[in-house]
Amino acid sequence: MATPYLRHQLHLHGAKVVRYTLLAAAVLALPLSVAAQKTSRSRASIGRNGQVKSVTTDNLLGYDDRPLHLGLYVAPNFSRYLIEQGPGYPEQEKVSANSIISPGFSVGFLGELRLGEYGALTFAPGVSFLTRRIEFKDQGYMQDVTRYPNDPKEIEDQEIGSTQVDFPLLFKLKSQRRRNTRVYLVAGVKPSLNMGGRRKDPEVNLLQAADSDFAIEYGIGLDLFYPFFKFSPELRFSNGLKNLYVPSTNDVYSRSLQSMKSNTVTLYLNIWSGR
Repeated sequence: MATPYLRHQLHLHGAKVVRYTLLAAAVLALPLSVAAQKTSRSRASIGRNGQVKSVTTDNLLGYDDRPLHLGLYVAPNFSRYLIEQGPGYPEQEKVSANSIISPGFSVGFLGELRLGEYGALTFAPGVSFLTRRIEFKDQGYMQDVTRYPNDPKEIEDQEIGSTQVDFPLLFKLKSQRRRNTRVYLVAGVKPSLNMGGRRKDPEVNLLQAADSDFAIEYGIGLDLFYPFFKFSPELRFSNGLKNLYVPSTNDVYSRSLQSMKSNTVTLYLNIWSGR
C-alpha cells in the first residue's frame, strides 16, 4: 500500500490534533456547565448604591419540555479527500497527489425529537455544494500516447465538483441550561447521494467519485436562547467510510490513486423556531 508524501502526512496530523483538542475542550466544558449554579427565571444586577442596573430574563421558558422542534440551517464548509496513492507511485507513474482543502456551502432543514432531559435525536436533511481539489505534481512525468492514449500532455490539478443530498441522523447530549445558554455534543451518521457534477472542464475534471457516501459525524455546539427563536452555532467533523475512487479512464490521474475518502469540517448556523 503506497503512502502519500510527507506534506500530506503532516497536514493530516495537524488536523487530527485540532480535532482532538476541540473534543477534549467539549468534554471538559460539559461537567462544568452541568455543575453551574441554578438561577431564577429573572435576576437583577444591583449597583453599589442599591439601585437596579439591569434585569436579565430567561427566554423561551418551557422550550425544552416540547417533544419536537423544527428549524433550518446554513453552513459553510471546508472539505477534501483523504487519498491513498496508487501502487505505481512514485517509480512508475512519476506523479504525486495531494488533496487541497476547498470551501463549500450547505443548506437544509432541522427536526429534533426530545429524548429525556439531556438527550435528543436530530434529523437534518440538506443539500451541499462541494468542490474537492486534488493537486498533482510532475515527478518526472512524460506522456506516452502509445501505451496510454488518454494521458495528458501536461499535468493539471483535478477538481471534483458535486451537488449532494445529505441525510444526517445525530444523537445530541445536552448540558444543563444556564440562563440563556447551553453546551451540547453531537454524534451520528450521514448518508449522502450525489445528484450530479457541477464542473465540465475536460482538462481538470477527469477524475470521478462514487454517487453515494456514508460518513460518521461528531461535533460540539452552543444553544443561545432569544425571545422568539434559538440560535445554535455548531462545529461538526465528518469522516467518510466509503472509498469514493472510481477508475473512470486509463489516464495518469486515475492510475495514481487507489482510494479517496471524504473529510469535511462544517460550521452549522442553526436557527430553531421558538414556537
